[in-house]
Amino acid sequence: MERALRRPFCADISAETAEPLDATASRVDHWLLVEYRGLWNRDLLGGSLFSARLRSALSEQLAARPRSRLLFIRRPERRAREGRMIYLASSTEHGGTLDGLEVGHVDELLGLDLAAVARPVRHPLLVVCTHGKRDRCCARYGRPLYDRLVDEAEEDWVWQSTHVGGDRFAGNLVCLPQGLYFGRVEAGDVWPLLDEYLAGRIYLERYRGRSCYSFAVQAAEHAVRAARGVRDIDDVRLVSSRRLGQDRWTIRLLVRSSGEVHEVAVEQEDGELTYLTCDADVLKHPRRYLAKRHRVVSRRRPEGSPREQGA
Repeated sequence: MERALRRPFCADISAETAEPLDATASRVDHWLLVEYRGLWNRDLLGGSLFSARLRSALSEQLAARPRSRLLFIRRPERRAREGRMIYLASSTEHGGTLDGLEVGHVDELLGLDLAAVARPVRHPLLVVCTHGKRDRCCARYGRPLYDRLVDEAEEDWVWQSTHVGGDRFAGNLVCLPQGLYFGRVEAGDVWPLLDEYLAGRIYLERYRGRSCYSFAVQAAEHAVRAARGVRDIDDVRLVSSRRLGQDRWTIRLLVRSSGEVHEVAVEQEDGELTYLTCDADVLKHPRRYLAKRHRVVSRRRPEGSPREQGA
Protein backbone atom coordinates (compact mmCIF):
# COMPACT_ATOMS: atom_id res chain seq x y z
CA MET A 1 0.00 0.00 0.00
CA GLU A 2 2.83 2.42 0.90
CA ARG A 3 4.41 1.87 -2.53
CA ALA A 4 1.05 2.43 -4.22
CA LEU A 5 0.55 5.73 -2.39
CA ARG A 6 3.86 7.05 -3.77
CA ARG A 7 2.72 6.41 -7.33
CA PRO A 8 0.84 9.03 -9.35
CA PHE A 9 -2.93 8.69 -9.31
CA CYS A 10 -4.11 6.02 -11.75
CA ALA A 11 -6.57 8.50 -13.30
CA ASP A 12 -3.73 10.94 -13.94
CA ILE A 13 -1.65 8.26 -15.65
CA SER A 14 -4.62 7.23 -17.80
CA ALA A 15 -5.29 10.82 -18.85
CA GLU A 16 -1.62 11.63 -19.52
CA THR A 17 -1.25 8.58 -21.77
CA ALA A 18 -4.52 9.46 -23.55
CA GLU A 19 -6.06 6.08 -22.81
CA PRO A 20 -9.31 6.05 -24.82
CA LEU A 21 -12.56 6.34 -22.87
CA ASP A 22 -14.81 4.57 -25.34
CA ALA A 23 -15.85 0.94 -24.84
CA THR A 24 -15.13 1.00 -21.09
CA ALA A 25 -18.63 1.11 -19.56
CA SER A 26 -19.50 -1.71 -17.16
CA ARG A 27 -22.03 -4.25 -18.48
CA VAL A 28 -25.14 -3.73 -16.32
CA ASP A 29 -28.83 -4.23 -17.12
CA HIS A 30 -30.40 -3.86 -13.66
CA TRP A 31 -29.49 -1.55 -10.79
CA LEU A 32 -30.37 -1.60 -7.10
CA LEU A 33 -29.44 1.64 -5.34
CA VAL A 34 -29.71 1.73 -1.55
CA GLU A 35 -29.14 4.84 0.54
CA TYR A 36 -26.55 3.89 3.14
CA ARG A 37 -24.93 6.41 5.48
CA GLY A 38 -22.37 4.19 7.15
CA LEU A 39 -18.79 3.69 5.99
CA TRP A 40 -18.41 2.30 2.48
CA ASN A 41 -16.02 -0.64 2.54
CA ARG A 42 -14.69 -2.48 -0.50
CA ASP A 43 -17.04 -5.36 0.30
CA LEU A 44 -20.36 -3.52 0.21
CA LEU A 45 -22.74 -5.94 1.88
CA GLY A 46 -20.15 -7.80 3.93
CA GLY A 47 -18.75 -4.57 5.30
CA SER A 48 -22.12 -2.96 5.99
CA LEU A 49 -24.11 -2.80 9.21
CA PHE A 50 -27.06 -4.54 7.60
CA SER A 51 -28.43 -7.60 9.35
CA ALA A 52 -27.50 -11.01 7.98
CA ARG A 53 -31.11 -11.51 6.87
CA LEU A 54 -31.14 -8.26 4.93
CA ARG A 55 -27.77 -8.97 3.31
CA SER A 56 -29.11 -12.34 2.21
CA ALA A 57 -32.34 -10.84 0.89
CA LEU A 58 -30.52 -8.19 -1.15
CA SER A 59 -28.13 -10.81 -2.54
CA GLU A 60 -31.09 -12.92 -3.61
CA GLN A 61 -32.71 -9.96 -5.37
CA LEU A 62 -29.51 -9.31 -7.30
CA ALA A 63 -29.07 -12.98 -8.21
CA ALA A 64 -32.64 -13.17 -9.54
CA ARG A 65 -31.93 -10.59 -12.24
CA PRO A 66 -28.99 -11.16 -14.61
CA ARG A 67 -26.32 -8.50 -14.92
CA SER A 68 -27.42 -6.67 -11.78
CA ARG A 69 -25.35 -4.23 -9.76
CA LEU A 70 -25.81 -2.98 -6.19
CA LEU A 71 -24.77 0.57 -5.39
CA PHE A 72 -24.79 2.29 -2.04
CA ILE A 73 -25.73 5.94 -2.48
CA ARG A 74 -25.71 9.00 -0.24
CA ARG A 75 -26.14 12.75 -0.15
CA PRO A 76 -24.49 14.66 2.71
CA GLU A 77 -27.48 17.01 2.72
CA ARG A 78 -29.73 14.11 3.83
CA ARG A 79 -27.78 13.03 6.92
CA ALA A 80 -30.37 14.42 9.31
CA ARG A 81 -33.33 12.85 7.50
CA GLU A 82 -34.86 9.67 8.87
CA GLY A 83 -35.95 8.07 5.59
CA ARG A 84 -33.79 6.01 3.24
CA MET A 85 -34.22 6.08 -0.53
CA ILE A 86 -34.22 2.90 -2.60
CA TYR A 87 -34.12 2.93 -6.40
CA LEU A 88 -34.54 0.21 -9.02
CA ALA A 89 -33.43 0.90 -12.58
CA SER A 90 -33.37 -1.11 -15.80
CA SER A 91 -31.01 0.15 -18.49
CA THR A 92 -32.36 -1.45 -21.63
CA GLU A 93 -31.54 -0.14 -25.10
CA HIS A 94 -35.04 1.31 -25.36
CA GLY A 95 -37.61 1.88 -22.67
CA GLY A 96 -35.37 1.97 -19.60
CA THR A 97 -37.19 2.35 -16.29
CA LEU A 98 -36.50 3.99 -12.96
CA ASP A 99 -38.59 3.36 -9.83
CA GLY A 100 -38.09 4.38 -6.22
CA LEU A 101 -39.47 4.34 -2.71
CA GLU A 102 -38.52 5.77 0.67
CA VAL A 103 -38.45 3.60 3.78
CA GLY A 104 -38.04 4.57 7.40
CA HIS A 105 -35.38 1.91 7.97
CA VAL A 106 -33.63 -0.42 5.58
CA ASP A 107 -34.90 -3.47 7.49
CA GLU A 108 -38.32 -2.64 6.06
CA LEU A 109 -37.00 -4.11 2.81
CA LEU A 110 -37.25 -7.60 4.30
CA GLY A 111 -40.14 -9.41 2.70
CA LEU A 112 -40.86 -6.56 0.28
CA ASP A 113 -41.22 -7.17 -3.43
CA LEU A 114 -39.38 -4.03 -4.44
CA ALA A 115 -40.50 -4.18 -8.05
CA ALA A 116 -44.13 -4.28 -6.92
CA VAL A 117 -44.06 -1.49 -4.32
CA ALA A 118 -41.65 1.01 -5.93
CA ARG A 119 -43.22 3.82 -7.95
CA PRO A 120 -42.04 5.43 -11.20
CA VAL A 121 -39.52 8.24 -10.78
CA ARG A 122 -40.12 11.08 -13.24
CA HIS A 123 -36.59 12.43 -13.30
CA PRO A 124 -33.15 10.97 -14.05
CA LEU A 125 -30.50 10.02 -11.52
CA LEU A 126 -26.99 11.43 -11.91
CA VAL A 127 -24.76 9.00 -10.02
CA VAL A 128 -21.17 10.01 -9.23
CA CYS A 129 -18.67 7.46 -7.94
CA THR A 130 -16.97 8.80 -4.80
CA HIS A 131 -15.87 5.42 -3.39
CA GLY A 132 -12.50 6.40 -1.92
CA LYS A 133 -12.10 3.07 -0.09
CA ARG A 134 -12.19 1.39 -3.51
CA ASP A 135 -9.76 3.82 -5.18
CA ARG A 136 -8.40 7.18 -4.08
CA CYS A 137 -9.09 8.65 -7.55
CA CYS A 138 -12.81 8.18 -7.02
CA ALA A 139 -12.72 10.48 -3.99
CA ARG A 140 -10.20 12.92 -5.48
CA TYR A 141 -12.16 13.52 -8.67
CA GLY A 142 -15.63 12.30 -7.77
CA ARG A 143 -16.39 14.61 -4.87
CA PRO A 144 -15.69 17.88 -6.75
CA LEU A 145 -17.77 16.52 -9.64
CA TYR A 146 -20.64 15.76 -7.26
CA ASP A 147 -20.48 19.28 -5.82
CA ARG A 148 -20.58 20.85 -9.28
CA LEU A 149 -23.51 18.71 -10.36
CA VAL A 150 -25.42 19.67 -7.20
CA ASP A 151 -24.92 23.31 -8.18
CA GLU A 152 -26.17 22.77 -11.74
CA ALA A 153 -28.90 20.11 -11.48
CA GLU A 154 -32.02 19.52 -9.42
CA GLU A 155 -31.23 18.42 -5.87
CA ASP A 156 -33.04 15.07 -6.02
CA TRP A 157 -31.20 14.02 -9.17
CA VAL A 158 -27.63 13.83 -7.88
CA TRP A 159 -26.15 11.12 -5.64
CA GLN A 160 -22.72 9.95 -4.56
CA SER A 161 -22.24 6.22 -5.09
CA THR A 162 -19.95 3.29 -4.54
CA HIS A 163 -17.87 1.71 -7.30
CA VAL A 164 -19.35 1.92 -10.81
CA GLY A 165 -16.32 0.52 -12.66
CA GLY A 166 -13.26 2.13 -14.25
CA ASP A 167 -11.46 3.84 -11.36
CA ARG A 168 -8.76 5.23 -13.65
CA PHE A 169 -11.39 7.16 -15.61
CA ALA A 170 -12.51 9.22 -12.58
CA GLY A 171 -14.50 11.45 -12.27
CA ASN A 172 -17.09 8.93 -13.32
CA LEU A 173 -20.75 9.75 -13.89
CA VAL A 174 -23.57 7.33 -14.70
CA CYS A 175 -26.92 8.66 -15.95
CA LEU A 176 -29.88 6.44 -15.10
CA PRO A 177 -32.10 4.90 -16.30
CA GLN A 178 -30.28 4.90 -19.66
CA GLY A 179 -27.03 3.56 -18.17
CA LEU A 180 -24.87 6.17 -19.90
CA TYR A 181 -21.29 6.20 -18.60
CA PHE A 182 -19.07 9.29 -18.74
CA GLY A 183 -15.47 9.52 -17.57
CA ARG A 184 -12.84 12.18 -16.80
CA VAL A 185 -15.73 14.58 -16.26
CA GLU A 186 -14.35 17.91 -15.06
CA ALA A 187 -16.08 21.08 -13.86
CA GLY A 188 -16.08 22.57 -17.35
CA ASP A 189 -17.84 19.52 -18.76
CA VAL A 190 -20.79 19.57 -16.38
CA TRP A 191 -22.96 22.19 -18.03
CA PRO A 192 -22.51 21.04 -21.68
CA LEU A 193 -22.95 17.40 -20.59
CA LEU A 194 -26.17 18.21 -18.73
CA ASP A 195 -27.41 20.43 -21.55
CA GLU A 196 -26.96 17.60 -24.04
CA TYR A 197 -28.40 14.94 -21.75
CA LEU A 198 -31.55 16.89 -20.90
CA ALA A 199 -32.09 17.40 -24.64
CA GLY A 200 -31.85 13.62 -25.19
CA ARG A 201 -28.33 13.71 -26.56
CA ILE A 202 -24.93 12.27 -25.61
CA TYR A 203 -21.90 14.41 -24.77
CA LEU A 204 -19.46 12.40 -26.85
CA GLU A 205 -16.35 14.18 -25.55
CA ARG A 206 -16.54 12.27 -22.24
CA TYR A 207 -18.64 9.28 -23.29
CA ARG A 208 -17.52 5.81 -22.14
CA GLY A 209 -20.49 3.79 -23.44
CA ARG A 210 -23.88 2.34 -22.56
CA SER A 211 -24.18 -0.32 -19.89
CA CYS A 212 -26.70 -2.32 -21.99
CA TYR A 213 -24.00 -3.04 -24.59
CA SER A 214 -21.00 -5.36 -24.49
CA PHE A 215 -17.58 -3.76 -24.86
CA ALA A 216 -17.41 -4.73 -28.53
CA VAL A 217 -20.79 -3.14 -29.27
CA GLN A 218 -19.76 -0.03 -27.32
CA ALA A 219 -16.73 0.32 -29.57
CA ALA A 220 -18.87 -0.01 -32.70
CA GLU A 221 -21.47 2.43 -31.36
CA HIS A 222 -18.82 5.05 -30.62
CA ALA A 223 -17.31 4.64 -34.09
CA VAL A 224 -20.69 5.17 -35.76
CA ARG A 225 -21.58 8.16 -33.59
CA ALA A 226 -18.20 9.79 -34.15
CA ALA A 227 -18.23 9.20 -37.90
CA ARG A 228 -21.75 10.55 -38.41
CA GLY A 229 -21.92 13.06 -35.56
CA VAL A 230 -24.89 11.18 -34.09
CA ARG A 231 -25.66 12.42 -30.57
CA ASP A 232 -29.32 11.54 -29.99
CA ILE A 233 -29.45 8.84 -27.31
CA ASP A 234 -32.07 6.74 -29.11
CA ASP A 235 -30.83 7.26 -32.67
CA VAL A 236 -28.52 4.22 -32.72
CA ARG A 237 -29.91 0.70 -32.36
CA LEU A 238 -28.13 -2.65 -32.32
CA VAL A 239 -29.07 -4.86 -35.28
CA SER A 240 -26.72 -7.79 -34.71
CA SER A 241 -23.51 -8.83 -32.99
CA ARG A 242 -21.49 -11.76 -34.30
CA ARG A 243 -18.37 -13.08 -32.60
CA LEU A 244 -15.60 -14.33 -34.88
CA GLY A 245 -13.18 -16.30 -32.75
CA GLN A 246 -11.76 -15.16 -29.44
CA ASP A 247 -11.12 -11.48 -30.07
CA ARG A 248 -13.02 -10.32 -33.19
CA TRP A 249 -16.64 -9.26 -33.77
CA THR A 250 -18.82 -7.98 -36.57
CA ILE A 251 -21.37 -5.48 -35.28
CA ARG A 252 -24.28 -4.00 -37.22
CA LEU A 253 -26.01 -0.85 -36.01
CA LEU A 254 -28.94 1.12 -37.39
CA VAL A 255 -28.94 4.92 -37.39
CA ARG A 256 -32.67 5.56 -37.26
CA SER A 257 -32.62 9.16 -38.47
CA SER A 258 -30.76 8.34 -41.69
CA GLY A 259 -31.84 4.72 -42.15
CA GLU A 260 -28.20 3.67 -42.57
CA VAL A 261 -27.11 0.25 -41.37
CA HIS A 262 -23.44 0.35 -40.40
CA GLU A 263 -21.19 -2.69 -40.15
CA VAL A 264 -18.20 -2.33 -37.86
CA ALA A 265 -15.37 -4.84 -37.44
CA VAL A 266 -14.16 -4.75 -33.83
CA GLU A 267 -11.01 -6.36 -32.45
CA GLN A 268 -9.80 -6.80 -28.89
CA GLU A 269 -6.21 -5.80 -28.22
CA ASP A 270 -3.98 -5.31 -25.19
CA GLY A 271 -3.27 -1.73 -24.19
CA GLU A 272 0.02 -0.51 -22.77
CA LEU A 273 1.08 -1.92 -19.43
CA THR A 274 -0.24 0.17 -16.57
CA TYR A 275 -1.58 0.02 -13.04
CA LEU A 276 -5.33 -0.41 -13.49
CA THR A 277 -6.03 1.06 -10.04
CA CYS A 278 -4.11 3.10 -7.50
CA ASP A 279 -3.74 0.05 -5.22
CA ALA A 280 -2.75 -2.44 -7.91
CA ASP A 281 0.39 -4.42 -7.10
CA VAL A 282 1.35 -5.39 -10.64
CA LEU A 283 1.25 -3.83 -14.07
CA LYS A 284 -1.41 -5.21 -16.42
CA HIS A 285 -2.55 -4.75 -19.99
CA PRO A 286 -6.00 -3.13 -20.12
CA ARG A 287 -8.26 -4.69 -22.71
CA ARG A 288 -9.08 -2.38 -25.60
CA TYR A 289 -11.88 -2.86 -28.12
CA LEU A 290 -11.07 -1.11 -31.37
CA ALA A 291 -13.20 -0.40 -34.43
CA LYS A 292 -10.96 -1.54 -37.29
CA ARG A 293 -13.24 -1.34 -40.33
CA HIS A 294 -16.48 0.53 -40.78
CA ARG A 295 -18.86 0.67 -43.73
CA VAL A 296 -22.48 1.37 -44.56
CA VAL A 297 -24.03 -1.88 -45.81
CA SER A 298 -27.62 -0.78 -46.49
CA ARG A 299 -30.07 2.08 -46.22
CA ARG A 300 -33.60 1.88 -44.91
CA ARG A 301 -36.32 4.50 -44.92
CA PRO A 302 -35.48 6.86 -42.06
CA GLU A 303 -37.80 6.51 -39.08
CA GLY A 304 -40.24 9.38 -38.87
CA SER A 305 -40.14 10.04 -42.63
CA PRO A 306 -43.36 11.43 -44.20
CA ARG A 307 -44.30 8.12 -45.82
CA GLU A 308 -43.87 6.26 -42.50
CA GLN A 309 -46.11 8.81 -40.82
CA GLY A 310 -48.82 8.16 -43.38
CA ALA A 311 -48.31 11.29 -45.47
